[in-house]
Amino acid sequence: MLRHLQEHGPGASHPDLLVGLASPDDAAVYRLSDELAVVLTVDFFAPVVDDPYDYGAIAAANAMSDVYAMGGEVAMALNVAAFPDDLPPDIVARILQGGADKVAEAGGVIAGGHTVIDREPKYGLCVLGTVHPRQVLTKGGARPGDVVLLTKPLGTGILTTAAKAGRADPQHLGAAVASMKSLNRHASHLARRLGARAVTDITGYGLLGHAWEMATLSGACLRVRASAVPLLPGALEYAARGIFPGGGQRNRRYYGPRVRLPEGLPEELALALFDPQTSGGLLMAVPAERAAEAPALFGESGLPVWTIGEVVEGESVEVVP
Repeated sequence: MLRHLQEHGPGASHPDLLVGLASPDDAAVYRLSDELAVVLTVDFFAPVVDDPYDYGAIAAANAMSDVYAMGGEVAMALNVAAFPDDLPPDIVARILQGGADKVAEAGGVIAGGHTVIDREPKYGLCVLGTVHPRQVLTKGGARPGDVVLLTKPLGTGILTTAAKAGRADPQHLGAAVASMKSLNRHASHLARRLGARAVTDITGYGLLGHAWEMATLSGACLRVRASAVPLLPGALEYAARGIFPGGGQRNRRYYGPRVRLPEGLPEELALALFDPQTSGGLLMAVPAERAAEAPALFGESGLPVWTIGEVVEGESVEVVP
């Protein structure tokens, strides 16, 4: 489907398109000068929570995360929205306010947007960021010996699915909402300070899907320790009860044959590793000699970080107990 688009990818006629369809990544990057490049991305989706303000803030954080995964800073954004024509104006206003407040927190500004009428609400952003052309972070570049870090726990897909079914504990859902609303901005700053060689954010393909992308583009193997992967409260409990999003099943069907899982891995943990995330954390490969600094560095900023594995010779993703 993308063949004709890829034919117009970076090449002799587009020497300033640093990241595009030729090497899929989290956002496109275009060089304006030797000192400045722009990062461009777009993302939107239907509500994942009932509260309109939280929905707007989560959608905005999720969209901006791609800029941070590329090592950029958010400059401005445009609203991308679809709302039913009978949706109360105050609800629409709260969604837009949640997004605008989150962009302001990022140091950017909402500069306009586009809205259409649709039966199901949808909201997100087209985000413009900036980065130095020689400081772009990509999914490729992980090297054997690197340490793999993750900055947010998994489980948002499972927990929001439980909430839609009316089966989520309010405290569990509250922890998921807080995680989804948290920006990856400072985590991106710290990734650069640690000399990260490869970075991506965990979203719809789940941890193992995005880890597979990083491994494939790096020409290496990401070994993930299942017991070290952080999980949101309640995630395993709901997964064990069969509460799991359809997107996670699609992830498992596609990526399951492409990754190696250990025998005896609990089913609920396997489900969590394939769980599609909304506004998930950053996954990064950091030189081993710098990885020991990560807990203190993140702790000083009040941010969590977990060591979940390492990069080894080989290919794809290997999950170990």
